Amino acid sequence: MISAALTTARSIAAKEQRYAGVRFQLAYNSQGILKASQYMIFIHKESNPKYDSLSDEFHAVDGIEPLKLPESIIVTDLRYRTKSEIYPGSEAIKGDDNIDETKELIDTTTFSIIFSPSGRMVNHDVRVRNRDGEGDYPSYDNEIRDEIFNKMAKVVAGIAMFYQDDYAGYGLGKEKSCNSFVICDRLKFQQSYERGKAYSEYLKDLEDSKVYLNPHTGNIIKN
Repeated sequence: MISAALTTARSIAAKEQRYAGVRFQLAYNSQGILKASQYMIFIHKESNPKYDSLSDEFHAVDGIEPLKLPESIIVTDLRYRTKSEIYPGSEAIKGDDNIDETKELIDTTTFSIIFSPSGRMVNHDVRVRNRDGEGDYPSYDNEIRDEIFNKMAKVVAGIAMFYQDDYAGYGLGKEKSCNSFVICDRLKFQQSYERGKAYSEYLKDLEDSKVYLNPHTGNIIKN
C-alpha cells in the first residue's frame, strides 16, 4: 500500500513537472491523538504561491482522496522537533523524553517523502497549507474551505481532516522531507507511549527495521 502510494506520487511529480510526494499524518479525532487514524495524503508544491514568504508551500493534490492506513499500524520517521519555532531543526528520537508529549507524537507521525520533476527522491523543505496558502493569522481572511488541510478551528469544526503546518508548538511546521520510516505495531506503540516509555520499551528495538527508499526510483529497500 505504501509502495503503491509512493509510485503514484512519483508519477504525479513527473506528469506535473513539479515537486510532489506523500504526506503521512494523523487525522483530527475529538477523542484524542491516540484514537486518530493515520493517512497518506498526496501533496504537490504550489507553482505560483499566493504569498512570497511561502516558497516551499505544498498542498493536497486535487481529486485524490487521502488513503487511510490500517488501524493495526502507525508509521513514524523516528524524529522530533528540537525547537518550537516555525523553522526548527530535528533530531533522531533517542530517549523516552523525546517522545513523551503530544506534540512529539504528532511530529514523529507527520512527515513527507518528496520527489523532484525528474522522479528522484529529494530532501526538500515542506510546509503544507490549504489550497489558498492562508495561514492562521488575523491578517488572513477566513473563507477557505479546503476539506483536506486547513486551519485548526476549521478542522475541529469538521470542515477539514488535517491541521496545516502553522502550529510548530504543536509539532506541525516547516520541516525537511525524509527518506526513511518505521512501521510500528500500533497497540505496542500506544501501550509503551502511555507508560512514558515509547522509546526504551519499543521504538529502540525497531531502529534496525527502518525502511529506506531508493533515491533514484523511490522503491522501498531495507537496511
